[in-house]
Amino acid sequence: MYRIFARRAVGAVRLSAALQYSGGANRVKTRDVDITLLTGLGGEESLVDPLLGQYRPRVADARRFALAHRVVLVETASRIPIDISLAGLPFEARVIDRSSPFDVEAQTSLTTCSAEDLVVLKAFAGRIQDWLDIQGVIVRQGRRLDRPLIFAELRPLLDLREDRETELKLQDLFAKHSV
Repeated sequence: MYRIFARRAVGAVRLSAALQYSGGANRVKTRDVDITLLTGLGGEESLVDPLLGQYRPRVADARRFALAHRVVLVETASRIPIDISLAGLPFEARVIDRSSPFDVEAQTSLTTCSAEDLVVLKAFAGRIQDWLDIQGVIVRQGRRLDRPLIFAELRPLLDLREDRETELKLQDLFAKHSV
């Protein structure tokens, strides 16, 4: 994938993968790959088209879907789903700026978002599995989580959809698992 962008001389494209860890530092559980490309706004076709040429689309009319929803849904030849988000908002740029390498195995690392940003992203998505994942992050990270940062990043996103419930639900989870 990196070759697609290097070959096209796309400036300052940074990759960030978010993984959920469970069962200790050496065990990674994930059913798919989530990648964020910091693309800015405009000209997304020049990124979407090569991705759709390289990987098998997972939805009908994949190009239109990707441009409308800012996510490219593809899969590898071995049928591993890949969700490639096209980031362009300041919050998304901050998520990438806060990302860091995680050693998966000897001489192999992935750039992953911070635990705080994972909580924000999953709380905003708000699916049942997301809330279970958030609970796991809170339990594993405990007081190491920067709660003021989480709420500072989450509130403006929730304001966009006039959502007051998500913040309360997250506060309840923190209270329930307070150490």
